[in-house]
Amino acid sequence: MLTERMDFQGPHGKLSAKLDAPDGTPRAYGVFAHCFTCSKDVLAATRIAQGLAERGVAMLRFDFAGLGASAGDFADTNFSSNVDDLVAAAGFLRERFAAPALLVGHSLGGAAVLAAAHRIPESKAVVTIAAPSDPRYVVDKLLSGHLDTIAQLGEARVRLAGRNFNIRQQFVDDASGHRLHERIAQLERALMVMHAPQDDTVDMANAGRIFELARHPKSFVSLDGIDHLVTGRDDAAYVAAIIAAWSARYLDAA
Repeated sequence: MLTERMDFQGPHGKLSAKLDAPDGTPRAYGVFAHCFTCSKDVLAATRIAQGLAERGVAMLRFDFAGLGASAGDFADTNFSSNVDDLVAAAGFLRERFAAPALLVGHSLGGAAVLAAAHRIPESKAVVTIAAPSDPRYVVDKLLSGHLDTIAQLGEARVRLAGRNFNIRQQFVDDASGHRLHERIAQLERALMVMHAPQDDTVDMANAGRIFELARHPKSFVSLDGIDHLVTGRDDAAYVAAIIAAWSARYLDAA
């Protein structure tokens, strides 16, 4: 397996990425969308992408604008810009290597791949890991104590995952304006929903809602005992193995 650093142009500037590829010719390409305020180098993104690469699927993981090594100010970004970044990543793969047949998203990244799939026509299989069924969930869960300040001042300094971020009213408004349930119902791609019953960051009910809305073919995998960020090395390997086995029939057919 080889990991190559690369950059590509996103809607709001340069986006930093890594391509994890098998030693031989990949049987398919995919994109990994990381969790909210995370980066392409977070443990889950790194280990799951590399696990898929070891099983023949080349995975592009990248930093959303304003995070990691990508250009931009996080305060200017929102769920819509994440979706645009995902589409740009798919376009980069399409031009440089091959269009992605597999889309994998973790946490809010999972919601983003659901929203972006219809704009990536070559995508055949979509996987969500611990994803909210609506981007508004992030606002209600993580920002509820700051909404009055944001409404009054236009922004607030919020501590998330041990770091401080400026969250502006436009982020709240954008998250509230999406109709993700319609995208899920009209996905027209194979879907696998992965979620842990013990997840205390994104409630398991979100997975049930995604699965309920989606049409077949769809699958559900309970990640029993796995934390929201999938920090265990064995856990990430398990997730990668399941994704590889499940997606094989769709990727090979593509």
